[in-house]
Amino acid sequence: MALERSGERRIGRYALYGEIASGGMATVHFGRLIGPAGFSRTVAIKRLHPQLAKDPEFVAMFLDEARLAARLKHPNVVPILDVIAAEDEVLLVMEYVHGESLVRVLRGLQKRSERPPLRIASSLICGVLHGLHAAHEAVDEGGASLGIVHRDVSPQNVMVSAEGNARLLDFGVAKAMGRVHVTRDGQIKGKLAYMAPEQLRKGPIDRRVDIFAAAVVLWETITVRRLFEGDSEMAILAQVTMGDIPPPSSAGVDVPPSLEAMLMRGLARDPDRRFRTARDMAMALEAAVPPASPWEVGEWLAEVAGDALARRAHQVQAIERAAATGESPLDLTSPGGAIEAASSPSAMRSQVSGIALPPPPAGRGLARSGLILAAAGVVGGAVAAFVMLGKSEAPAPAPETHAPAAAPTAPAVPPEPASPPSAAPVTAPPTATASATAPPAITTVPKPSAHSPGKTAPTATPKSASGGCNPPYTIDSKGIRRIKPECL
Repeated sequence: MALERSGERRIGRYALYGEIASGGMATVHFGRLIGPAGFSRTVAIKRLHPQLAKDPEFVAMFLDEARLAARLKHPNVVPILDVIAAEDEVLLVMEYVHGESLVRVLRGLQKRSERPPLRIASSLICGVLHGLHAAHEAVDEGGASLGIVHRDVSPQNVMVSAEGNARLLDFGVAKAMGRVHVTRDGQIKGKLAYMAPEQLRKGPIDRRVDIFAAAVVLWETITVRRLFEGDSEMAILAQVTMGDIPPPSSAGVDVPPSLEAMLMRGLARDPDRRFRTARDMAMALEAAVPPASPWEVGEWLAEVAGDALARRAHQVQAIERAAATGESPLDLTSPGGAIEAASSPSAMRSQVSGIALPPPPAGRGLARSGLILAAAGVVGGAVAAFVMLGKSEAPAPAPETHAPAAAPTAPAVPPEPASPPSAAPVTAPPTATASATAPPAITTVPKPSAHSPGKTAPTATPKSASGGCNPPYTIDSKGIRRIKPECL
């Protein structure tokens, strides 16, 4: 196991990132399956706590149950993709579901003193029941029943996807967890409030313990209250095994009599009085309250948990972007790390260029632009002069001898008049001390150089009226001297 990059931990072919949730048995992480040829996939990785991963008996039972559960394929079950036990780590790799857990949804509703519509509750629990039935009926390669019982149906193990489907987690895990004693330090906490009475008495169990737990989840989804609660585990155990089980109407919820009747049947302490199968319970629930369609559930979830969905989607995008670009991932070691890092200005710039560049100092942008333009003008003018001079490398011939004696013989390069009254203005190249508020002009015609007596800038052609007969000629665009008519 190696820490490959900041915020990323590699275990085998999987990369682990920040936490999604944490419980008494394991921590669930965002993860990436990294395959050959650039293949990758976002997954959810359940990572056993170290004290459990070091228990060989527990690990063996956990792996056996997980392999059985990996055979489940149903729209209302989150499939297990892989199981890894290596380097003192035990990982359960699951499909990543974009959504929110039912327990968090109910907590949010409780804070706002709201309840879900009955049709929404019916849709969610019907999905749970159909997933349970698929697990209870699962068979091996030879057609023999696998005997899968979830044993831990609770709001924590129900995901509500953004598409509006309820999906069950952790099939086959609770049997392994059942052998671990409940400790006082909070490492392992049994969900006594969702266990059937026969499960608490440690008697023979079958699929009907899952039906009892599903009925408890339905009661709490309708009322947004705990059905069994107390100050201690013993108090909860006494309520489940001996106390009166109140109907949902006692919590002030207006429910149809048919819904209340089927719900109390699912909560019967005697397993023989409950529904025979999870599908039978689902059919009774659908008859009592027709379930909402998936798109209705999806819209409802977006209303009650929109912020959580957006935050999680942002985290996944940050992970996928880091994996695709090869950059060091953002701070994803904490649940909120991706959001804080991805919303920072430097991260926004890195999304554009791949490198987070610091902003330029204030007040220097205009001066820098002016210097760049001025330098471009100087270089451009020099190149133009070089090209034009290349057409006439030798000096032009001297004027004819029949010119008047009064006309002095001009040197190869005439000296520039001190202040020609009508000559075209020439702007000197700007220096590095140019004003930041007034960009310097771009030089278009460089002055003739005193150090190059054989070269003349062809564009600096004096007009005939500018200096009389001093000199007595002009230079055309081809570099040829022409005697001024008035000087003949």
